[in-house]
Formats: sequence, C-alpha cells, structure tokens
Amino acid sequence: MKTIAPAELQKLLAVQPGLPLLDVRTPVEYAEVHVPQARNVPLDKLSPKALFDAGQLPKDQPVYLLCRSGGRATKAAEQFAREGFDQGIVVEGGTQAWLEAGLPVIRGAARVISLERQVRIAAGSLVLIGVLLAYFVHPGFIALSAFVGAGLVFAGVTDWCGMGLLLAKLPWNQKSGCASGSCCEVKH
Repeated sequence: MKTIAPAELQKLLAVQPGLPLLDVRTPVEYAEVHVPQARNVPLDKLSPKALFDAGQLPKDQPVYLLCRSGGRATKAAEQFAREGFDQGIVVEGGTQAWLEAGLPVIRGAARVISLERQVRIAAGSLVLIGVLLAYFVHPGFIALSAFVGAGLVFAGVTDWCGMGLLLAKLPWNQKSGCASGSCCEVKH
C-alpha cells in the first residue's frame, strides 16, 4: 500500500488543487474538520468502481485517501485494490496528522464526538450494564459483558469493528452540519 505524508500532499495540492482527495470518515466527522480540497465519501458508501464509471475520479492518476488516523483510509485503499484500481494512496496519520502539521483545514461550527470515542462509550456502557445486571438481576447477564469483550478483542485483532460500522449509520453520524459551507471557516 502506498502512503504520503500530509506535508508532501499539501505541496502537491498547492500545485494541483484538483487532485482527487477522498475523506472516508462519516459526514459528521467531515463537517467538524476537514482538508479544504477533500471530498467526503464515507467508507460504508464507498464504491471505487462507481466513482470511476461515473467519471468522478480519473482512472489514470492517484486517488488520495484520508480519514481520522489512517485505519479507514487503509481499508478504502484495500477496497480500491480489490476492485482493480491500485492507485489509492493513504495520507499517513490522517486528519490528526494533518492538524498536527499545522496545515489548513475547514472547521465546522459544531463539535462532534469521534466515532472511536463513540465506540468506547458504547462498549464501556454495555460492559457496565452487563456487570450490573449480572450482579443485581441474574448471573447470566455476564454474557453481555463477555460478548462485548470478545467483540473488542476481535476488532483489535482483525481491525474490523462491527460496532463502529453500526454507529456510523446512526442519524447523528449522517447529518452534516455545514453542507452549505455557511457554518465553516478555513483555519491555517
């Protein structure tokens, strides 16, 4: 898999602002903060073949992929490769690294809880509920905590998180607060 450092991509974008750059985070994450030239195509809706067939992406040049920290962008690059397009290039460290490098971003007015934090909150809540129910109601409820724990281990080993995919589909992760651009501002 090919990667590029945020500063290096910024230099390329300065010369060629129309380079294809896809941000594969949820619409809400994208609305909170994103690279100015990035286009939001959430990972769960990504279809490289459809994008190429519709002429939305050039077939003869690299497509730069960006997410929060690199995990979803890596999955997007793998999806590009599976569909026969090997030009997916992952931005190292994602939006976090872009921000840490002090590169320009567009920020929305509203703050959002990241998908990773939502997963931690949901998993922790389910484990706590399972333990409390096992203690106060019936010992069999400990299975809920065990199930969530097993899911977290599976997610860590495979880098596939079912809970994250489910949470990404929830309404508050679908609404983009700055679709018109009126609530956003460029930050350097």
